[in-house]
Amino acid sequence: MRRRQFLRASSLLAGGLMLGGRTLGESAGPARPAKRSYDLIVIGGGSGGFGAALAGARAGLSVLLVEKADCLGGTSVRSGVNAWEPGCGGTGIPFDLYKRLKKIPQAVGIYSFGRHLAWYKPKQEKYRYPGGETVIDPKRRYLDTLKRHGSRGMGGDEAFCRENWHGVVFEPDAMAATMKAMLEETGRCELLLNTAFVKVKMRVPLGPAPSIGSIELACGAEVSADFYVDSTGDGLVCESAGCTMPRGQEARNIFDEPHAPEKATERINGVTLLYRTTRKDQPGVEDLPQGIPAKCWWRGSFPVAHVNTYPNGDLNVNMLPTMEGQEFLNRGYQKAYEECRRRVLAHWHDLQTRFEEFRSMKLAHIFPALGVRESQRLLGRYVLREQDLRAGVSGGKHPDIICLADHSMDTHGSHAAGGGEMREPYGIPYRCLLGQTRNKGGFWGGDNLLVACRAASFSSLAASSCRLSRTMMQLGQAAGTAAAIALASKCALADVDAEALRDRLRRDRVQLEHPMGDDLKAWLAKE
Repeated sequence: MRRRQFLRASSLLAGGLMLGGRTLGESAGPARPAKRSYDLIVIGGGSGGFGAALAGARAGLSVLLVEKADCLGGTSVRSGVNAWEPGCGGTGIPFDLYKRLKKIPQAVGIYSFGRHLAWYKPKQEKYRYPGGETVIDPKRRYLDTLKRHGSRGMGGDEAFCRENWHGVVFEPDAMAATMKAMLEETGRCELLLNTAFVKVKMRVPLGPAPSIGSIELACGAEVSADFYVDSTGDGLVCESAGCTMPRGQEARNIFDEPHAPEKATERINGVTLLYRTTRKDQPGVEDLPQGIPAKCWWRGSFPVAHVNTYPNGDLNVNMLPTMEGQEFLNRGYQKAYEECRRRVLAHWHDLQTRFEEFRSMKLAHIFPALGVRESQRLLGRYVLREQDLRAGVSGGKHPDIICLADHSMDTHGSHAAGGGEMREPYGIPYRCLLGQTRNKGGFWGGDNLLVACRAASFSSLAASSCRLSRTMMQLGQAAGTAAAIALASKCALADVDAEALRDRLRRDRVQLEHPMGDDLKAWLAKE
C-alpha cells in the first residue's frame, strides 16, 4: 500500500510556480472527455506523452491526452528542469518544438558552459564556482546541442566540453503553451487537464493476448481506445494492467551488468527540487525563514549546483541532488517535498552568504514538483542494459532501434560505480516500450499498451542515462507512430513491423543512424 501511495502522490502539486498569469496547482476542476472511444489514449502529458499524442494525431489518429496537472510539460515544466542537456537523438518532434519556441521572444536559447568547479583557475577567477554554470551563447545553433559522447568527462576534458557540450534552455510557461498549441493545431487531439488516471479494466475473456479494454478517470468517465500509451513517469498504467514493475538496483547476475551491485538494493537516483532567481534593485542576503538553519543539516556541506541562465538573465538552480533517492522513498512524496523546500531555502542563503555575485539576485520561486529521476520501471520484451550502452550503435545487434541517446550513466547520489561518458551513441529498441504478455511467473500486461516515459524497460543503470526529456519525447514519437501503423495494419503493437516503423520515423526527421546523414543535417540547419 505504501508503494502505491508514493507513486500516486508523486504527481501531486505543491508550491506556487506562475504559468501564464496563474499559479500551477490551482485546479480548474476535472473535465470530462467529449466521447467514449478513441484510436489512441495517452496518459501523462510530460515529454513522452506530448511526443506520443502529437505523433499519433499527426498520423491521423483520434487521440485523447490525459494529464493530472493543469498544464503540459511534466518534469520539464513543473519540476523546473527547464533545459535539454547536450545529447544525440533530439531530432523529430523536439526540433519542431524548438522552432516554435524560437518565434517567442526570450522563450528559448542555446547555452554553452561558463565556469565550473572542475575548471577553476586561481589566477583568473576570484573563487571556485560552487558547481557548474551555463550561459546563453548566441553563436550556437540547435545542431550544436546534439552531441555528448566522446569526452573523458567534465573533470578531465575542459576543451572538449566547452566546444561540444551545448544545450537548450527555455521558459516553462512558453514550453507548456507551445505544446498545447501544437496539439490543438492537429485538430485530432483532445486534451484533458486536471484529470487523474484511476485504473485500467482488462478485456474479458483475456484470451492468449490480454489487452486493456478501457480506463477509468477520476472525473468519473470511462473511456476506451484501440491503443494506449503510459507516459505517467511512474508506470501507473502498466502497474494497473498487471505488468511486473521492478524498482531499485538489480543484482549483477540479473543482466550480467559489470557495474551493477552484487546484491539487489532499493536505491534509486537522487531527486532534486529546483528554484529560480531573478535580479533585484538592492544587493543583499535574504533572511532565512524562522526554523531554517543556516548550516547544512542533512550532510557535511551544502551540495554543489548546476546553474542555467535563462534568456532573460534569470538563473535556474539545480542542487545535485537535493535528497538521496532512498530518503525520498522513506519519507514519501509530500513530506519529501516539504523537506526539500527547507533545503532549498538554506542552500540559496548559503550561496548568497558565501558568494557576492548572488546577492544581486532574489529567490523568485521554488518549483511545485520534485525532479524525480527514477521510480519503478517496466520489465518489458527487452530490458536495455549497461552492455547496450557500452556497445553503442556500431556494436548493437537490435533491428528495432527507434531512438538514439548518448548521455553518461549518471546516478545522482553516487550510489553506483562505473558511470562515465559514452564513446558513441547507443540505440533504444522498440521492444523496451512493450510489456511482456506472459512469462513463467504468469504475470500479464496489456498487449495494446506501450510505455513512453522513464518507466520504460530499462535496467537501473541504463535508466540513469536515457531518462532525459528529449529522449523521452523521441520514445513518445515512436509510440504514437507505432500505434498509427498498428491501426492501419490491423495488428497488435507487438506485431508492428520494425523496419516500417523505422522508415516512418526517418521520414519524420528522427535520427536513427550515426553519424547523422547530410539530409538531416541540412534540415536541422534550417532553424
